[in-house]
Amino acid sequence: MDYKTRIANLRKIMQEKSLDSVLISNFENQYYFSGLKAITYSRPILLLVTKDEMSIVLPTLEENHAKHKTDADYLYVYHEVEGKDGEHSYHAQVEALLKTINKESHVGIEYSSLPTQITLMLKEAGLDYANIEKEIVQMRAVKSEEEIKMIKESGKLVSHALKESVENVKSGMSELEMDYFGNEYLFKEVSKTYPDSTLDYFVMSPSGLERTNMPHVFSNSRKIEDQDIIIHSRQVGLNGYRAECERTMFVGEPTEKQREVFNVMVEAQQAALDFIKVGVTAKEVNQQALDVIEQAGLKEYVVHRTGHGIGIGLHEEPSLRFDNDLKLEAGMVFCIEPGIYIPEVGGFRHSDTVVLEEDGTVLITEYPRDIESLIVR
Repeated sequence: MDYKTRIANLRKIMQEKSLDSVLISNFENQYYFSGLKAITYSRPILLLVTKDEMSIVLPTLEENHAKHKTDADYLYVYHEVEGKDGEHSYHAQVEALLKTINKESHVGIEYSSLPTQITLMLKEAGLDYANIEKEIVQMRAVKSEEEIKMIKESGKLVSHALKESVENVKSGMSELEMDYFGNEYLFKEVSKTYPDSTLDYFVMSPSGLERTNMPHVFSNSRKIEDQDIIIHSRQVGLNGYRAECERTMFVGEPTEKQREVFNVMVEAQQAALDFIKVGVTAKEVNQQALDVIEQAGLKEYVVHRTGHGIGIGLHEEPSLRFDNDLKLEAGMVFCIEPGIYIPEVGGFRHSDTVVLEEDGTVLITEYPRDIESLIVR
């Protein structure tokens, strides 16, 4: 990825907003600007970008990682092993970093992710600060050709992984066992086809009337039963860039009501897929799906937006929701996933990933969406 161009674009924004430096605390944004994708756990990392330099505060165990992956000019390393020369406190290293910033400086920060303690340290150091989250969101929302290429590869992987799980599920199998088939495919395929690549994946397969009405629950050891409804949901990230595919399916014949609601959900998703393109607004896409659901008398069973952006993060801005007037641009990537959740009937949601291009919208996930293709008999 062209991290230098991203830093250059960030510096243009800094100039426009009269900022002398920017502190990046969100781990996805740290990866976006530096290439460092660290496992943070309890060891925080902080990135500082100035007009000329980039510095990172990080623990010892990420030092070689940062030297390998980033073009950082300075590393402020803190240790957690007795006897190591240097600083053992993260906050002491942050304080040392802040001392490199001129007292008259204006600093860009991410309001929703910078810890309050660091914000207070900025105030104590006499530094002015302003929120730069909106500008970073806009940068990440429009993907480069290289990013889109990676997301399209993830689209192929997630579609095939979903296929493996959906086509191997049967009554008596646990949700976890259902997930295994797609996971096994991913491990083997990425190892074989993509040398020196990293794989991120997320999967959940809530089954039964109660669990499918909870849109976000982890797979567990519940045994899938005859007449169950299942929402099989997958994301795959190849080298940090993700795509999503989900299908609602049945073990045995669905009821008449389930067929009815399933078909409304599919029609709602198709309406949004047909409509989304460069130049329309996010809330217009949301409304296309909602109109179909409302006409069927099922609006009260909608509990979430029609879709969301995707890329480095599982969910990214822009959101396809009722209050977003944003006009969509080429290079944006979205998951289209209207859902309907009815107690004692089940939850219903398909999701597919689309890339917006100037000459049309490209669907990059693929698996049948009709009900007959999604019944295990």
